[in-house]
Amino acid sequence: MSKTVLVTGGTGLVGKAIETVIARENPTDEKWIFVGSKEANLTDLQSTRAMFERYCPTHVIHLAAMVGGLFHNMNNNLDFLRKNIQINDNVLALSHEFKVRKVVSCLSTCIFPDKTPYPIDETMIHNGPPHESNFGYSHAKRLIDIMNRAYHQQHGDMFTSVIPCNVFGPHDNFTPGVSHVIPGMIHRLHEIIYLKDPEKPQEEKVFPVYGTGKPLRQFIFSIDLAKLFIWVLRNYESVDPIILSVDEAAEVTIAHVAKSLANAFKFKGKLEFDTSKADGQYKKTASNDKLRKLLPEFQFTDFDSAIEDSVQWYIDNYEKARK
Repeated sequence: MSKTVLVTGGTGLVGKAIETVIARENPTDEKWIFVGSKEANLTDLQSTRAMFERYCPTHVIHLAAMVGGLFHNMNNNLDFLRKNIQINDNVLALSHEFKVRKVVSCLSTCIFPDKTPYPIDETMIHNGPPHESNFGYSHAKRLIDIMNRAYHQQHGDMFTSVIPCNVFGPHDNFTPGVSHVIPGMIHRLHEIIYLKDPEKPQEEKVFPVYGTGKPLRQFIFSIDLAKLFIWVLRNYESVDPIILSVDEAAEVTIAHVAKSLANAFKFKGKLEFDTSKADGQYKKTASNDKLRKLLPEFQFTDFDSAIEDSVQWYIDNYEKARK
């Protein structure tokens, strides 16, 4: 049976990665439609309905969300809560109304409890309050899991969700004050090297890294995540969420990220850690045991190689990158 797959948030980081993978595959039994915020206002029910009427999807990958980095979240928790609840409720309600056969929504490891044993797994999402810095976004995302279970219980709908660790790659949002940690660093380092004091010798320049550099994170390359999203859409048949993350051993410090970026840019200056800036959550190590049991042979891209690809994409596409 042929599929019409609607990807909300399809012009963002993960959507573009899925589009890249699908273009390589060129499947003949699937029609893929990637929509961005210009296509519909997903906080508005009628605008969202018009989009569903236009495309009549059989499957939905729901990526659209109000997202941002640590400092953007800290200052706008109410907006993150309300807008994401509105978006998610509209997309799932209309997926049910239009008899969509499967919805795969995107959660995040940052929704897990702040105080929890590690590694975290899929059973622990609701075990306590999330970190105070992003409680609005976290609770809105947790509600997707609640709604998925409720739609399945009451109507039998196959609505499920995935929980990626931190994602990075081409087509990221590099906007200062809004971006996540890796694109934020890429933007700042590019400016330091190429735009600020261009006559100053690079050896005398300083790259400020926000925080102590000690927090630990798992990062997944967007192309790897795209491949896993597509696998979930085609093969994963459960309303229970599944963590899509690199292995625990692949966890790196923010200091490692900064050094990897400096190497990718061939930066000859000095790294300095600005300890006046907040570190955020120290760690949120996720277990991918469930994924590994279902897909044991999956090969993740080496972190430093993925960083090099991401930096090169930004340099090559600087003029059109979101910044």
